[in-house]
Amino acid sequence: MSTNSKKMSKKKLAILTICIAIILDQVIKIYVKTHFVLGEEFVVFEWFRIHFTENNGMAMGFEFGGKAGKLFLTLFRIVAVGAIIYWLAGTIKRKVHNAVVIAISLIFSGAVGNIIDSVFYGIIFDDSNHKVATLFADKPYGELFYGKVVDMFYFPLWQGVLPDWIPFVGGEFFTFFQYIFNPADAFISIGVALLFFFSKQAFPKEEKQLKA
Repeated sequence: MSTNSKKMSKKKLAILTICIAIILDQVIKIYVKTHFVLGEEFVVFEWFRIHFTENNGMAMGFEFGGKAGKLFLTLFRIVAVGAIIYWLAGTIKRKVHNAVVIAISLIFSGAVGNIIDSVFYGIIFDDSNHKVATLFADKPYGELFYGKVVDMFYFPLWQGVLPDWIPFVGGEFFTFFQYIFNPADAFISIGVALLFFFSKQAFPKEEKQLKA
């Protein structure tokens, strides 16, 4: 296969990965948003639940800076997406493993998925408190760039009281894994994991040419 054909093949792989990931992310989020009341939970297994929640800030529900911080975070994500596109384009030009292309595409998709929530959800959905939200509502809950990110995947793999001998948290009730996340977060995590396993292909060391 020629070099140009390989580049086209990797480009198609990246586009396909991005399209599937973003569509899957948004379909799941919109379904949960339009079928669950905020805080509602569906138990798939004891260790896996669909628990509808929303957050205004960063991953894992962290928030900072109020409304200004929310806008800054959204704009930062948009700038970061531009950098990821540049990174992905440069990677496609090089002879790298397809897993690296998929990894960067997943990271890009995850970032875009959460940006869509932050930018648009505030103007297309109404509130989810005590009722199921309406898509393209007459009275949306927010403004452009101030939407809430939808989360739903909850894996309480273990719950119980920690032994007293553990420093600082001994005797307290603890849940592992307590964070609730969404498909976009999962895609970013999978992408980072793939980059770790294929780090030599993703971040090749440039061979230094010795001068005669």
